[in-house]
Amino acid sequence: MTKIVIIGAGSGFGGRLSIDIMSREVLQDATICLCDLHAGRLEKVRSYVQRTAERYNLPTKIVAGTDRRELLPGADFVVTSISVGGGAYYGHPFKAEIEIPRKYGIDQSVADTTSVGAVFRFLRTGHVQHQIFRDIEELCPDALVMNHTNPMAMLTWLHSVDSGVRNVGLCHGVQGTAMMLARAIGVPYDEISYWCAGINHLAWFLEFKRGKEDLYPLIWKTMEEQPELLAKERVRFEIMKHFGYFPTESSPHDSEYMPYFRKTPEEMAEFGLTSRHVSDEPPAVRAWMKDTGVTGDENLPVGELRRSREYTSGIIEAVLTNVPFSFNGNVMNTGLITNLPDGCCVEVPCMVDGRGVHPCYVGDLPPQLAALNRSNIAVHELAVKAVLERDREAAFHACALDPLTSAILPLSKIRQMFEELWEAEKDLLLWFDPSHKGPLPEPYALV
Repeated sequence: MTKIVIIGAGSGFGGRLSIDIMSREVLQDATICLCDLHAGRLEKVRSYVQRTAERYNLPTKIVAGTDRRELLPGADFVVTSISVGGGAYYGHPFKAEIEIPRKYGIDQSVADTTSVGAVFRFLRTGHVQHQIFRDIEELCPDALVMNHTNPMAMLTWLHSVDSGVRNVGLCHGVQGTAMMLARAIGVPYDEISYWCAGINHLAWFLEFKRGKEDLYPLIWKTMEEQPELLAKERVRFEIMKHFGYFPTESSPHDSEYMPYFRKTPEEMAEFGLTSRHVSDEPPAVRAWMKDTGVTGDENLPVGELRRSREYTSGIIEAVLTNVPFSFNGNVMNTGLITNLPDGCCVEVPCMVDGRGVHPCYVGDLPPQLAALNRSNIAVHELAVKAVLERDREAAFHACALDPLTSAILPLSKIRQMFEELWEAEKDLLLWFDPSHKGPLPEPYALV
């Protein structure tokens, strides 16, 4: 019987991925182990998944627990979706990662990928993921790990050089953007094919086709004729207008990765961008509960066996059946994108079957796209160095090289901002103190 462990199952991914797994007939006799430190949230998700299995009379075995070491032995697949120190997008420490840089003029929108906030998210998350991977090496070394935790590129890089465990980073930015473009141009998604590569949250649709028909002319036409769509995606269309290709993720995300969109309030207004307000409460809870079917009410609804756009269950099915499945994944660059650095993390088309994940060769990106990616990869590289070597100065260098930050602040102010952020999160950064003998922070669910 297949055993799947989801660490951070109290997050939106816990319920969503469990339903995806149960929706595939070949996986319906699996054991799904839900793990989260937040026992109350974990029980809500467990109850929801269990009720769904019972409604459809499925043989799926649902297990839940707060100790990953009790659940990991013998696992075939492990999913990680965690946040360390608090909620992923509300309260401390996320609030500090948004509001402290804003004091210095760095107005971030999401702060989970490449920005200063993302570097600190990685610094507080990387060592915990390191501990999780050590447990996997010991308790289920042959498992395939699928990570959903951000910063995706930094964590995939860390996992790949710090561990021998097979792993791939998964994001829904590629297929989500492809679906959006298909809707915008009025072409059914199942008639679309695309070739997309780059780095996480900044990959590029190098081809977008229906059969042999190039759909880029239709995308350009749509941009000119649909002002309401242009208003929602002003940043990404501006990038396409000047660099020639449409990027993944979203306009608020992509506005952080370049020095063109968020330097002043006037510039932000021009591109329809707003400042991020961070609540002390979990404002996203209703959104993810609605998506998964879980609510905060006592009478939990029962989910439908309706598959989401996440790749995870398709990958598991392909490994077990040896029937190939294609997806875009985050992997190490082993000559896959030839004008990006070897050994960095790239997001490329992949095939998976019974032998595992097979990333596809892409070759050179158009040079302007590779240059944009390299500006972000420099940040990833130094952040990974910081965690691997417990090197505080490398963490500062990562922040100093962030494209948006370096376009706004002199180095002295970047240093001042860095020190203030470090002080705000010092209890979560004990990994960097070689004299610390006590316990390190544990992961909380990504919510």
